[in-house]
Amino acid sequence: MRIKSTTSFDKAYRKMVRRFPWLQHKIDQAIILLEQDINATALQTHKLTGKLFGLFACSCGYDCRIIFAIETEETTKETFIVLIDLGTHDEVY
Repeated sequence: MRIKSTTSFDKAYRKMVRRFPWLQHKIDQAIILLEQDINATALQTHKLTGKLFGLFACSCGYDCRIIFAIETEETTKETFIVLIDLGTHDEVY
């Protein structure tokens, strides 16, 4: 699956990397792994409930989460992973 990111994800990414520069490599690796295998054990991918129902989350470090959706383009039927948010557990949930 291909990856797309939203402007809110891009902003959260820049903010997270400024605050925790050592996390950049882990975040980048998690995105690559997400593109290769969404259900990789290392990602701990899971469905969300409550106000984030219909979205998914994966881990990219001890207290770092990526929130994403899986969407299918109607015309081409291609499936995308849309990166929505990034932050600590408390920030994104």
